[in-house]
Amino acid sequence: MADADRITRVRAARILHELAVPIVFGTWIMRHREFFLVRVDAESGLKGFAYGLTRDGPLPEIVHRTIAPQLEGETFDAPDRLFHKALWTNNAVHAAGIGMRALSVVDCAVWDLAAKAKGVNITAFLGGERRRMPVTGIVGYPPSISPAETVAQIDGLWKAGWRRFKLPIAPTPERSLERLRAAREAFPDAWLGIDANFFHKTSADAIAFGRQLAPLRIGWFEDIVPPGDAQMVREIRDGIRPTPVAMGDEQGGSYHPQALLKFDAVDYNRVDATTNGGITRLRGILKACTDHGNKVTPHMFPHIHSQVLGALGYTDAPIEWGIPGTGVHPMDDALIQPVVRDGLMDPLPDLPGFGTLVDPAWIAAQREVTDVHGLLNDL
Repeated sequence: MADADRITRVRAARILHELAVPIVFGTWIMRHREFFLVRVDAESGLKGFAYGLTRDGPLPEIVHRTIAPQLEGETFDAPDRLFHKALWTNNAVHAAGIGMRALSVVDCAVWDLAAKAKGVNITAFLGGERRRMPVTGIVGYPPSISPAETVAQIDGLWKAGWRRFKLPIAPTPERSLERLRAAREAFPDAWLGIDANFFHKTSADAIAFGRQLAPLRIGWFEDIVPPGDAQMVREIRDGIRPTPVAMGDEQGGSYHPQALLKFDAVDYNRVDATTNGGITRLRGILKACTDHGNKVTPHMFPHIHSQVLGALGYTDAPIEWGIPGTGVHPMDDALIQPVVRDGLMDPLPDLPGFGTLVDPAWIAAQREVTDVHGLLNDL
């Protein structure tokens, strides 16, 4: 990269994937998965990409209105400098919530661009080595499928070398337990986790359900209650021991993960470069969690997290992959899938930056694509 190479444009497009079967988590009903794709262009012609979930928020609008003006015209050899420049120009929006989510994905795209400028993969750019890492298969989607169908999904992955599996809650607590019991009976040696997807709203309700998990030897009880009350999470952790607690998905505020650590509320801190502050903030978050004595585990986005966490030395953090076609994380489905042996995935192909994060054919096939600034025109 020439010293003068600068960012010329920062753009974002909205991509809506309609789910064949709605996903129901109590009052949270998803009929689609909506992503936003960020593209950062340089004078040299290089392009950086990253994407995240909108959760139906105005993410592209935030990118264009409050983040892009701070980056365009800047050199990008130090992505962390650009992250903080954008952060500190709008603390009211960028410090938390959807503002931090927008800034996080832009940050990942800038790191992708910077690594491509050096002609190396993102792991090497961050100073790490590419190694095999554990994987978790997200099974039980859509959550309405039966215990037998869930077991069949696990069986297919088990035969392919997977050993860790996570289920979402089913439409009722009783059906959730039925699916877990069926999975445990069929695969007594598997690691099994359950994601509550914020279904419970009180500690009493969560504890009542969580205590039923102990005989099933659950690896963790995840995202039990909505974010915002670390003391409640600590009460739940105390009430369901020895089942471990994992929290942190969908959080991206300036005080994350300090509250969870302050209350010693979790066993596993869930991290996500697309919401927690991109690659720039991830290093500090990981260190804070492990210094506290907690373990860390990333939320989805395997093409980003497997390469970044591995680079930062967290090669024991299990990387999550959805089964293509089940609605877990559809934008991943068309990208390269992992090669798994004995519960570990091989490193992804050695390509500059993150490698390929965009499949234009998949995007073109979606029901609704909003690309006001022509991000996709020359792809």
